[in-house]
Formats: sequence, structure tokens, C-alpha cells
Amino acid sequence: MAKGVHRSTRVLGAALVVAALASAATACSEDTGPDRGAPAPAAGQQAQGQAAAGALNAYVEKVRAQRAARVLAAKKWGLAKPPLEAPAPPAVKPKITTRKGFETDGEGLPPVFTTVPTKQKVVFLTIDDGAEKDPELLRMMKELRIPYSAFLSDYVVKDDYGYFARMQKSQESGVSLHNHTLNHRYLPGLSYSQQKREICGMQDVIEKRFGKRPPLFRPPYGNYNEDTLRAARSCGVKAVPLWASEAFPDHMEWREWDRDLHPGDIVLTHFRGKEDWKGTMPDMIRRVMNVITSKGYAVAKLEDYV
Repeated sequence: MAKGVHRSTRVLGAALVVAALASAATACSEDTGPDRGAPAPAAGQQAQGQAAAGALNAYVEKVRAQRAARVLAAKKWGLAKPPLEAPAPPAVKPKITTRKGFETDGEGLPPVFTTVPTKQKVVFLTIDDGAEKDPELLRMMKELRIPYSAFLSDYVVKDDYGYFARMQKSQESGVSLHNHTLNHRYLPGLSYSQQKREICGMQDVIEKRFGKRPPLFRPPYGNYNEDTLRAARSCGVKAVPLWASEAFPDHMEWREWDRDLHPGDIVLTHFRGKEDWKGTMPDMIRRVMNVITSKGYAVAKLEDYV
């Protein structure tokens, strides 16, 4: 869902309730004594109250319908429970800093992190490379209304840019497409100029094909050096999200010692199919969502926080 939509709809609902209560309070305050009945509201007040009530009812019905659709979609796609609704994103995005132990000597470089600083019980789902182009994934994620971010490598997406254009438009808020280099090479083994070509070249491809220069970049294999971050900064990258856990169709892998989720964790998975995995992409989504939901977390949109 687009940034601020959750928040604006909740604010609208609250404002409508307050308006209705204020209208009622005004009517009561005009009752000047026990022998006088409350005066009829003015035509303008009556119309305002009816409009407020109508808008509030429409909002409630929309939310109810969305929840019912999500329950049905969860059953259709074989999830143990419907995904939890993400809370409204913060009004001000949290300050992102480089994770301890991931620093370089350079200053003013894009931060490298595995978890977004938040107290909300949300995690972020990210999918790398673009090798598998399963139409069932697009249908599943749209029907379940699960936000996600794709980090693309040109060498595997260039045979079907149209698939990722459809992905980008597959949800109301849009699925965000980000940079995973042109050719998925081990960046610390390249010179600065070679790294810049890999990173900035992919910035150009995404802007040309999908209309927006991405602010986020993920280095292949999670490997980088100071040249990587300098090159990324030179072509508009603002942050470098890595991951705290990785999802497969048949298991999860964890970075942290407690093998668990934490508020703000970034979850990695890949565009893969049965040729590489013991299952399909819908199988992977089913497993990771069962884990996320069972632990009391919702999936939120990474770009609302970073």
C-alpha cells in the first residue's frame, strides 16, 4: 500500500468520528432548559453529519471487505492463517545507520543494515535477482496483499522486462524494483570503475525500463567494500539493505544467534523454481508467511521505512 495510505485512512476515520461527536455536542449545548426540546440541527449541520456518517460507513465496509478477501485468499493459497495487517508506517522514517561490524573507513556513504530500527512488529520481504518469472507469484502476492521489494540483476531479467513491469503495477501501492547489479559479480574483486559500471549501469536500466531510479541497492552475495559504497553513492543509491534471514520453500536460514525474527528484520529470498529449489515460489511464500504470521509479525513495505 502506498506510503501514508494506512495512516490517512485511519486519520479520516478518526476525523469523521470526531466530527460526528462534535456535532452532537453542539446540539446538546443549545438545549437551554428542561422545558425546551433540543433545537433541530441546521440544514448545513445535518448534511455534514450525514456525509460524515456515510463516509465512515464506506470506510468501514471497505476495510471489512479487504479483510474478508484476505481470509479467502489465505485459504486459496494454502496458508495456515491470513497474513496480519501491517500497522500504519511512521510519520517520520527512522534514521538508518550502518550495522556494527559492517562499517568501512569512508564517511557519508550509504548505510549497510540488516534490520530497520522500529518497535513495530513488522518485517520486510525482499526478493533477489529475477531468474524465475512465475506468474503465480504475482497473483498470489496481489490476492494476499503482501508488499515486497525486488532487487534485480539485468543478466537474468533482460529476457522479460515485461514480467517485472507487470510486477511493479500488480498491487495498488506498486511493487518497488531496486538494484542488484548488471551481472551479479563479486564486487570486492573488481576495480572501482568496474563496480561503478555494474551498479550505475543497473540504475540506468531500471530507470529506462521501469521509470524510476532506485534508491536502494543490494550487493551480490552481500559482499562489498568501500569502493562499492562510493560507486553506489555516485549514482543515487541512498541505502544498502542486506538481510537478517533467508527463506526457502522447505526451510528458513537465520543470521542471528537466536534463529528468530525481530522487529524491522529484512527477509531475503530469491526468484527461483523447481530447477533450483525443492518447490515453487508460491511454496516459498507459503512457508515464509506461515513463519512470519505464527510469530505475530506483519509484512510491511520497506520503502515506507527507508
